[in-house]
Amino acid sequence: MKCPKCSSDNPDTKQFCGDCGTQLMPAEKAPTSVTKSMETPREEMTTGSTFAGRYQIIEELGVGGMGRVYKVLDKETNEKIALKLVNPEVASDNKTVERFRNELTTARKVIQKNVCRMYDLGREKDSYYITMEYISGQDLRGLIRQTGGLTVGKAVSIGKQICDGLSEAHSLGVVHRDLKPNNVMIDRGGNAKIMDFGIARAVKGKSITGPGVMIGTPQYMSPEQVEGKEADQRSDIYSLGIILYEMLTDRVPFEGDTPLSIGVKQKTESPKDPKEFNDRIPDDLSRLILKCLEKEKGNRYQSAEEVRLDLENLEQGLPATDRIVPKKKAVTSKEFTVRFNLNKIIIPIFVIMALTVLVFFIRQMLSPNEEELPPSGEVALAVLPFDDLSPGKDYEYLCDGIAVTLINALSGIKGLRIPAKTSSFSFKGKSQTVQEIGRSLNVETVLEGTVQVADDRLRITAWLSNVDDGYQIWSESYDKNFEEVFSIQDDIAWKIADALKIEFLGDKKEKIVTHYTSDPAAYELYTRGYFFLDKRGESNIKKAVEYFEKAIEKDSNYALAYVGLAESYVNLGDWQIVPSVEAYPRAREAANRALEIENSLSEALCVLAMVKYTFDWDWEEAEELFKLSIRLKPNYSVAHKEYGLYLTKLKRFDEARKELEKARELDPVSLATLSQTTWPLRYSGRYDEAIKQLKQVLQMDPDFGPAQNYLANCYFWNGMLDEALELNQKRGDEYGLALCYAKMGRISEAKEIINRLSARQVVVPRDHAAFYFLIGENEQGYYWLERGFESRDYGLGFLKIYEAFDTVRSEVRFKDIMKKVGLER
Repeated sequence: MKCPKCSSDNPDTKQFCGDCGTQLMPAEKAPTSVTKSMETPREEMTTGSTFAGRYQIIEELGVGGMGRVYKVLDKETNEKIALKLVNPEVASDNKTVERFRNELTTARKVIQKNVCRMYDLGREKDSYYITMEYISGQDLRGLIRQTGGLTVGKAVSIGKQICDGLSEAHSLGVVHRDLKPNNVMIDRGGNAKIMDFGIARAVKGKSITGPGVMIGTPQYMSPEQVEGKEADQRSDIYSLGIILYEMLTDRVPFEGDTPLSIGVKQKTESPKDPKEFNDRIPDDLSRLILKCLEKEKGNRYQSAEEVRLDLENLEQGLPATDRIVPKKKAVTSKEFTVRFNLNKIIIPIFVIMALTVLVFFIRQMLSPNEEELPPSGEVALAVLPFDDLSPGKDYEYLCDGIAVTLINALSGIKGLRIPAKTSSFSFKGKSQTVQEIGRSLNVETVLEGTVQVADDRLRITAWLSNVDDGYQIWSESYDKNFEEVFSIQDDIAWKIADALKIEFLGDKKEKIVTHYTSDPAAYELYTRGYFFLDKRGESNIKKAVEYFEKAIEKDSNYALAYVGLAESYVNLGDWQIVPSVEAYPRAREAANRALEIENSLSEALCVLAMVKYTFDWDWEEAEELFKLSIRLKPNYSVAHKEYGLYLTKLKRFDEARKELEKARELDPVSLATLSQTTWPLRYSGRYDEAIKQLKQVLQMDPDFGPAQNYLANCYFWNGMLDEALELNQKRGDEYGLALCYAKMGRISEAKEIINRLSARQVVVPRDHAAFYFLIGENEQGYYWLERGFESRDYGLGFLKIYEAFDTVRSEVRFKDIMKKVGLER
């Protein structure tokens, strides 16, 4: 008989489906109709139709106890995904729906190559649906049926991959609870992916138990689940044991006519040795399976990592023809595991060495010879921030530091394009797929990773994914005692060289990652500093200053720490958190010190250029420094962006657009960069074009403050006063409101705001001057310009282009001030 839920074939002697547990009925006894409220909206789910106004149905993939699954095209992202339409009887209870939402929120955190990504729970009319990653292939159950049982090598390979997925999920506190071959997909590349994390727990509840709705599948349930007790990671290990058993024997350990009879056997009977059904199973593998199937949780393996390690060890004893060896591909992922006594000062030592090897490998793999790739070709790789999987979640700074180190190192390799940190980090904490990220950043491959620190272990996992199909292509693991940490770099490099037939000759021995310090404590403090600097805001930037200064105390020749300190002070000055006369000299001092140590440091040259024209008003030297910074590091997006803004202030708009477009190419989804590329448009009077572009930025993030500010100014100077006023009111921008009121003739209200702002300790003299010139009180305007000159106000750099000064631009007094700030000869 065919199961009405999952369409599996079952012997006519069975009362319940062997795959999903649904009660079976002969055709003559099957119901001919269902209550209307329980019907699935089939008319909306035909091929070619659109569901929920967004998902175009491509085909139905199957039916399970939870509902029907469809392959759909998400018309918003133009990506093929899977959509599971939840059965009405499952989703009819509000508490169940809330459990689904909570469990999927947790399950979405599981980001690992052997786990199918869960996206979201949605609702269309009376129907709930779940969206998830689409995997082209077949489920493991189908593969077992097709082959009549897998070879030992294939079963061990799939078992290891399932362990990897479980290990990642369990580290996040996520337990599957319904692991079975139907929930493991095997994609076209032979990779295993676990499906439906979180769903089994979501459907737990008396309100939905009834005919055809099973909580778990009896043939794969652990004894504690049969008893109704809470499942933990060891329950998944029990189910994994059954999957291994079935892969090798084409049968499950316990069968019966009813779910109850199967459950009783799970609790009371010992499984037969799988070797009885397949004498090719090695003794060690048989013992491994039976250990997974121990009735008492404490007697089983206690973690998926333990199972994987034993699978890997016994795999080494298999004949070479039985082993499943990953095929060589153009890209790869690496996993490093090291034992050591936990010490936050020691951790960066291994990180540095692991990164050196990882970057070396990526460089070799992504720099093919001329026969493989034309000299004019370019490989594009995005490096995402690594995820912190440590129990205390207190190593995020280290995760970010790893990614930044990789970005900085790889961006200097000819023929390899790396999107800037700002763009890559914009995906941090979000759930986009590799395909979505790749399209956004215009890259072919994406590097992801995780860092886990617990007890005496540090695990760093990194993998490269192909954007076209989302596959992770190459994998290998290393497990070393800490005493061997100093030999790890050579060990890994030579293993990779042997596998890829690479000879270490000539320039292939060159050092790729320059860390600028040999002191691990200084390195850790430096990564903490940039972690806070990237967060922005007064308190975070001041914390960054503290960490950079502490790093310098540890290593007085740490050039990058001086660069971080310089950038911090530039931010403090630009945002008027610290007066310009205090912030910029400190930034200059730190940048110069960095250049004394490393005179070709592009980042230091860029910061110094910003100080030179913003504070010293030495525009000529600033331009030379910008050009040198770009020449030394052509793919440094910050230098192109800052040089573009500099050129805008000099009214060299065509040159400015060229530099800003280059910055956008290198930093494609940075909201700041996308917003600032409108400067040449706005200041050359092309307001409509600037407005259109800024609205596009705000579609990406409606609350992005800088874009709102630029848009309000474009509205104002384009004569769209109502729009400008509304946006300034929304933002609470008092300067913007004062200008709007003044332009509308509400002078007293405008002056009230300006007087209130004038009483503040830190003001922007340029903005006060602009206001008074706008209302015709020029003496007050010049007074504030002189105040700005005395305080070295960074806003005076806009005198040549700011529209508010158009009415006095030809006056001698104004030209004199322009000369003082280097904008007039």
